[in-house]
Amino acid sequence: MNGLEFTAGGRRWRADVTAPADLAIVLEFNGAQPSFFVATPASSEPLRIGSFTGSVAKGASCNCAVHSLAPHCHGTHTECIGHVTRNPVTIASLTPVAPSVAMVVSVRPEPLGAAAAALQGDHAAADDLVIRRAALEVAASAWLAAPCTAVVIRTLPNGADKRHRAYSGSPSPAPYFLPDAMRWLVERGVTSLVVDLPSLDRADDGGRLAAHREYWGLPPGADDAAQATRSQALVTELAYVPDSVPDGLYLLDLQVPAFGSDAAPSRPVLYPLLSIPGDAT
Repeated sequence: MNGLEFTAGGRRWRADVTAPADLAIVLEFNGAQPSFFVATPASSEPLRIGSFTGSVAKGASCNCAVHSLAPHCHGTHTECIGHVTRNPVTIASLTPVAPSVAMVVSVRPEPLGAAAAALQGDHAAADDLVIRRAALEVAASAWLAAPCTAVVIRTLPNGADKRHRAYSGSPSPAPYFLPDAMRWLVERGVTSLVVDLPSLDRADDGGRLAAHREYWGLPPGADDAAQATRSQALVTELAYVPDSVPDGLYLLDLQVPAFGSDAAPSRPVLYPLLSIPGDAT
């Protein structure tokens, strides 16, 4: 099978399933890896039980390893509203999800500016790099008529060092989204957002997580999942969108393991998408 045909938004579409684009960063336990908010890297060691050591190289009959990682901090991961609520919500309860029509857009974060920084108090600086609503509107202008429920955002410049970048050393080591940018995504009905940043919010924003709450439809400061208007929405962070994937329309297959946690390592995969002329039947 070379193509998958389906109907969405009253139109017929064909996805090329022979040309997948993997947006997940490979988590190299013994090599360079991305990190955010932590100094300790993800690690792996052989399972040890009694005289058994799970390493064929050390004489065992099979390899069996114990991996240690924080999904939010080490590599590509998908999170749910349980990330910011006191009542547990698990990623397993919200996945799997059906493949969705996705728009890939590239944006160049811009300095926040002194006036805007002053409005956000002590947890913002004029030189913070941010993504604004206007930038998303311009980047997405060619595909606004498409029935997208997923958006993949590539920030520029798009250096390959994102695959192993350590986001640390300052209160704002990475660009982040302003609430008005999140509001634009919400208005468009986006329920799966994939970004190449470690967080939607500033690393140190005083605990507000304003962009996260805007995306999930939570009032400022709220930590009760029952107050959310978009509790089914998912966010995937620390992805990497290679330059070989041009801006445009795709089918997103979001692969997430069944973790009883608010987040899990994940693998977003894109397939090129074409509209088939004629009305859907």
